[in-house]
Amino acid sequence: MQLDIRWVMVLALLLGCRQEPVEEIHFTAGAGVKAVQPIAIPTNSWPWWRGQQRDSIEHQDIVPFDWKTQPHVGWSAKIQGLGHSSPIVVGDKVLITTADERQETKSLVCYEAESGKSLWTTVVHQGGFMRTHQKNSQASATPATDGKYVFTAFIVKDSLYVSAIDLKGQIVWQKEAGPFRSQHGYGSSPLVYGSYVIVLADSNGPGFLAALNRDSGDIVWRVSRANDPSYSTPTLGDIAGKKQLIVGGTGKVTSYNPDDGAIYWFADGPAKTIANTPAIAGDIVICTGGFPQNGAIAIRADGSGDVTDTHVLWTARERIYVPSPIVIDNKLYAVNDEGIGLCYDTQTGKRLSRARIGGKFSASLTQYGGQMLVPDEDGTMRVFDANPRFDDVAQFQLEGMGFASPVFAEGKLYWRTSTHLYCLEPAAPSS
Repeated sequence: MQLDIRWVMVLALLLGCRQEPVEEIHFTAGAGVKAVQPIAIPTNSWPWWRGQQRDSIEHQDIVPFDWKTQPHVGWSAKIQGLGHSSPIVVGDKVLITTADERQETKSLVCYEAESGKSLWTTVVHQGGFMRTHQKNSQASATPATDGKYVFTAFIVKDSLYVSAIDLKGQIVWQKEAGPFRSQHGYGSSPLVYGSYVIVLADSNGPGFLAALNRDSGDIVWRVSRANDPSYSTPTLGDIAGKKQLIVGGTGKVTSYNPDDGAIYWFADGPAKTIANTPAIAGDIVICTGGFPQNGAIAIRADGSGDVTDTHVLWTARERIYVPSPIVIDNKLYAVNDEGIGLCYDTQTGKRLSRARIGGKFSASLTQYGGQMLVPDEDGTMRVFDANPRFDDVAQFQLEGMGFASPVFAEGKLYWRTSTHLYCLEPAAPSS
């Protein structure tokens, strides 16, 4: 009888630890969904993770830099706390998120783009810090803006919270999007689309993908995902004739309808855990992962349901885990975690190059003109020609480590290190 009681206790413990799926909220057209103003981003802005076209390419007003000499530091600002999020630029403002371990605060900070003057700091959360990996931070999600509000995503006390802050620093609304059980922290950035701000929460607990109304914070739809941790940021594009929201993680690549959260298609691979953003090359989706499996998978995005056996165009075995790949002229480029530059033909998967460039990388490539830039973790900015050889153009280093990706606006480079936010210009202004 003693043995039977012990087995009953073990069974009860296991059942008690089982995570039930998150409660889904299904989209209903016209059922109290509030209309919002159109997204109005000022020209020459970098409004969210990977820029206006979500491809990490600067498409406007390319002002040539002479990379052979270190760019002029227009201004620098000391950052209170730590964060791995990249800056965003909206009009005449630059914004970052940061977390202060000593005061246990998570904040949004706004600077004047021209001078670097600190305009305001808004404490979005205080307390409730959760466990995170030593290579992660408590402020790793890059904020996003619709031109009216700035949206942040932070995990606090076993939940994912989304907040809307206006451009004067006032919190307009703050909502719990759903539960989050942290293994190594959070890294997925919010995505602005139509009337929504969309957030992904793949965690050790019940995972979910949710769309919140931009003006009110009301959850318009929320769909459950597998209970596996991942750190990917979704991407969005006009693919195969329709808007598709592409999400990697939990062992699959999944395409959702961004309007209501319905699944268009999914394919197994490339890894259970993904920590970067999928890439789009025409009607092809390419996703890379690195734990516990390595590799990349390219999927023709015009299918429905399970397309694993019908629409996978090619796979590759190289590990590209944290840095996100970038597509330039039908070629997929990436600098992987271990300092190897990789280039693939997006149509065939043929590897065009494998170049050892050294260093460790968590940030992602950004294209500016004919060059690609990315800092290594030690804080050395690497500049390469945008070709499969990864020709080394220049290297320069400022204070701090390099975990955030570089962004461009108005012909200036904004780079956030572990200690400072820098505005770099092509040359010092003439006297």
